[in-house]
Amino acid sequence: MDIDFERRGEGPPLVLLHGIGHRRQGWNPVMDRLAAERDVIAVDLPGFGASPPLPAGTPYTVDATIDVLQGLFAKLGIERPHIAGNSLGGLFSLEAADRGLVSSATVLSPAGFYNARELAMAAWMLRTSRFAAGVPAHLMERLASNPRLRTAMFGLIYGRPDLLDWEALAGDTRAMRSAAGFEPTLRAGRKVRFRGSCADVPVTIAWGVKDRLLRASQAVRAQRALPNARFVWLEGCGHVPMGDDPELVARVLLEGSDHPIGNKAAA
Repeated sequence: MDIDFERRGEGPPLVLLHGIGHRRQGWNPVMDRLAAERDVIAVDLPGFGASPPLPAGTPYTVDATIDVLQGLFAKLGIERPHIAGNSLGGLFSLEAADRGLVSSATVLSPAGFYNARELAMAAWMLRTSRFAAGVPAHLMERLASNPRLRTAMFGLIYGRPDLLDWEALAGDTRAMRSAAGFEPTLRAGRKVRFRGSCADVPVTIAWGVKDRLLRASQAVRAQRALPNARFVWLEGCGHVPMGDDPELVARVLLEGSDHPIGNKAAA
């Protein structure tokens, strides 16, 4: 299927995957910094952003998305690129690493380490955010002009929503509201947990200290599940940290992808 993406820069390929309800533009705060040293490919996942939904009857499983990503890699002529993902994109990045499809994985607050209660709470928060995204644009802009209301509206996702301009936030709300893949992905995720080991693939896990969606208990679980991974706390950052501290996040992504590109996929 045709997947929407933006490609920029030169160097070893680095694929970027966003979270549920988000879009590739979420990486814009770090794109220029990364493109100075990497061939950066920011992807709209199936059913999100400008990418079409999966074909009718295709469930929004991890396997289905990995198949789409492998097709994109082949189309672009890249073999075992570096990969980085936020939230849902972090889960997909770890799965790609566990299957030997990438040369490194850097994940920002990855999904897949929650228990049933935590997942139910996160799903409720996400659905609430999506419902709120239906507020008319002119009213949303008026509310967002108040610093306290802006924090209340977007503080679930960002640690510092005041640092993002209104156009970016408005685009995010439209993307969440219109995402065809939102509900099927959320439903499919009820039984999904990351169980892999990512053997022989360097992994960096970074977690926002102010993450209110996937909280610190899940970060601890991720560290225990992947004891050989490098772990970084992102001070002052929320669930989507790229706009909270672009310099810090770009540095973590560049350091996490500072490994040779593998020659072939694992069997």
